[in-house]
Parts: sequence; C-alpha cells; structure tokens
Amino acid sequence: MGYAFAGLFTLMMATAGTASGEALDSSASPGKRLAVAADCVACHTAPGGKAFAGGYPLGSPMGTIYSTNITPSKIAGIGNYSAEQFARAVRDGVTADGTHLYPAMPYTSYSKMTDSDIAALYDYFMHEVQPVDTPTAKTELQFPFNVRASMIGWNAMFHSSTRFTPDPAKSAEVNRGDYLVNGLAHCDTCHTPRNVLMAADNSKALAGGALGSWYAPNITSDKVSGIGAWSSDDIVAYLRTGHVEGKAQAAGPMAEAVENSLQHLSDSDLKAIAAYLLQTQPVKTGEAKARHEYGQASVDELTLRGGKPEDNPGWHIFSGTCANCHQPDGQGNKEYPSLFHNTATSRSDNLIAAIVYGVHREVDGVAIDMPAFGPGALFTDRLTDQQIADVSNYVLSRYGNAEKIVTAADVALAREGGPTAPLAVLAKFTIPAIILVCVLIGLGVMALISRRRKGA
Repeated sequence: MGYAFAGLFTLMMATAGTASGEALDSSASPGKRLAVAADCVACHTAPGGKAFAGGYPLGSPMGTIYSTNITPSKIAGIGNYSAEQFARAVRDGVTADGTHLYPAMPYTSYSKMTDSDIAALYDYFMHEVQPVDTPTAKTELQFPFNVRASMIGWNAMFHSSTRFTPDPAKSAEVNRGDYLVNGLAHCDTCHTPRNVLMAADNSKALAGGALGSWYAPNITSDKVSGIGAWSSDDIVAYLRTGHVEGKAQAAGPMAEAVENSLQHLSDSDLKAIAAYLLQTQPVKTGEAKARHEYGQASVDELTLRGGKPEDNPGWHIFSGTCANCHQPDGQGNKEYPSLFHNTATSRSDNLIAAIVYGVHREVDGVAIDMPAFGPGALFTDRLTDQQIADVSNYVLSRYGNAEKIVTAADVALAREGGPTAPLAVLAKFTIPAIILVCVLIGLGVMALISRRRKGA
C-alpha cells in the first residue's frame, strides 16, 4: 500500500498529487477509511495520474523505485489477486507471483493489521476503486539491490508476522493509538531510527530518523527531546492541520501525510494517537531544550538596514526574500508562521530542506504554501547554495538553534537527496569483494592442487 520514507530505503517524498476523491464523509466505507488512514494514495498515485494507478518515482539511495498499480485492473493491477494473496502482499511483502517487495512498502508495519481490516481493504480496492489498465515502469536497481530474493534473509532477521494484540494493561484508547502509530498509519517507519541494514532500531522506537533531505523528529514522550511537553490538543491539532501556533508546522513528508491521510481521520483516532504518544517510553537524543523553545523576535531591520550586503549577507537575503511573509522581526502573521518557537528552526536539515524545496500542504481545501528557493525554483528568487547557507545561518542565529551551522556543502547535499545510506556505500564494494573472494578461492584451490602433486 503506501510506501513510507523509510524501510529499506530512505525516501524523500514530494506530494503525490492530492488525495483527490479520498476525502472522507459519513458515507465512506470501512475499507476506504482504512485506505486513507494507511495513506495508500500518496505513493500509488503519480502526479497528474489516476488514483492508485502507480508509476510514482520514489527516489532512494539505491535507485528509483516505481510504485505499482493497485487498482483492480486484471491487466496492470491487482484485479486477479485473491483475498489471501492480497493479505500476503500487504502484510508480508510478497506479491501473487512470489516476487518480494522492498520494505519501502511498509509491510513491516502493516503486518500488525487485523484480518478484518485486511478484508475490508481488499473489498474496497476490488469494488470501489476504478480499474486502470496502464502498466507502470519497472523498478530496476543496481546489483546487489536488484536481487529481490535477498529480502528473504532480510525478512528472516527483521520482519515479524505477529498481528497486533492489545495490551490489557493499557486503555482501549492507548491500544487504538498503538495500532495506528505502529501499524495502520505506520508512523514508526519514519520516526524510528534505522540500523546499518535499514531495519528499524526498536530499542529507540520513535526517537527520530533521517528521511533523505528531511528529518522525522523524536516523537516519544520525552519533554525535551520529544513531544512530552505538548498537550493532547496540540498533537491533535498538528495531525489535523499540520500547524500548532508556537510549536510546529508540517513540511515535506509530514505535510504530505497530513494532506492525504491524517486530516481525514476521526477525532477519536487522532486523540488515540496523542494518548499513545504521550505514554511512550521517553528517549533522550541530546537536545539542550525542547525544539519549539528556541529564538525570539529580532530588531535587525532597525539596526542593519543600510549596511553593506557583504557585512551580513544572511540578513540581506532574509530582508529581501523572506521578511515580506515572515515579517522583519520573524513573528509571522495569520498566513505565515513565526520563525521562532518553531521546530523547523531548531534543526538545520529541515530548515535547509524547507528553503530548497518549499512547503506545501492542503487542509480543508485551503492550500498552505511556501515557495521553493533552490536552484530549480520557477517563480521565486533562485538562491545559490551559498546564499541558502547564509540565510539559514541568519535564521538559526536569530530565531532558532544558534549552535547549528550550515555550509554550502550541506545545502548541496540536501538538493541531492541527503546523505548516502551506509548500506548503499557498502554496496559499492560488493562486486570487488566478490571478485576478491573468487580470486582467493582460486588461489587456494591452486595451492591445494600443487601440494597434492608434490605429495604424490
């Protein structure tokens, strides 16, 4: 169903169109509600394409993965799948013909889904989704990642087929939140860090993880590193709208999740998520203070105007490019958020990504937009990597975490999709390693033959 920004691959997702036709009303079937909660439309709908027809290119350090057609088409989709085959694909990552899916498809989370929810999803896709007979592009990764059979070993180590079981010591609301966070809505796939093989490190569950150019923050109950200082109402508002005054605004992958999925969930489901998160095991990740507590208003507009651009290049870029929306003192207005007391300015990675790629989410039919300012920007100032570094450092020093320093190289890395995953680095040595092993085996065999001849 919906690919996540994690799993085996670290993905930097843009908005895959909108969840057109997926907004819920009182007449929505259980299966449709589940599909929206699972955010299936986000990755299985290409920009400008038909819903669930696949073909969305998902960038990863290992190459481009193309999402599949999951309409009930018998030619290009899943129209020939039985209920059992559908369940195996969703929960175990194995298609009807036995092909193993990459864990970019978050079956490691969907595996917790109940039989009744899987049955309702199957009914929805087979009877309510319009079939589309258009085949999708084939995913062709480089060796060794193109060997899908390798997923058998990965699954043996990291995948569990255990279904969700409520904890009798917890309330029904907390158990529902657990099911959503770690199963159906698969929040854990982004917010849990990964080990070297890109499997979830559940010893630090929900403690934050890298997502290409973006970073999914710590959402445990720790009051400094996580969101323990947030109220239940704060969390519900953020999930519903992507905005909490004085705390945070959703951008990047999270904005996409709000737009296509979370805003359509019921109040009871959102409250359940909040209840679960606020009772999770707190995990400290080294922050000096809560992410939303940094910064204050600035008076630089009064003190720096008229100065030479080279004396304070970051401020000059801010004054000419950013201040019109975020206000000269950084306090924002009704449409644009404050730059201080804003989690985006507590981390350099998400700040850079927001400037390079912009921010977009649509909530209740209203678009919230910040344009992109990277080299590929179409309708705004095209800032160079150094200019983005300069304005980022200015914003961090005045409104955010002044200990964070941005370089032009950091910006270039964000434009390229973020740091290379360690697994991708190791893969570069796979073929040389195989050749070396073969050579060593050959030399060993030759040496053995030589000794036997001498002995004879």
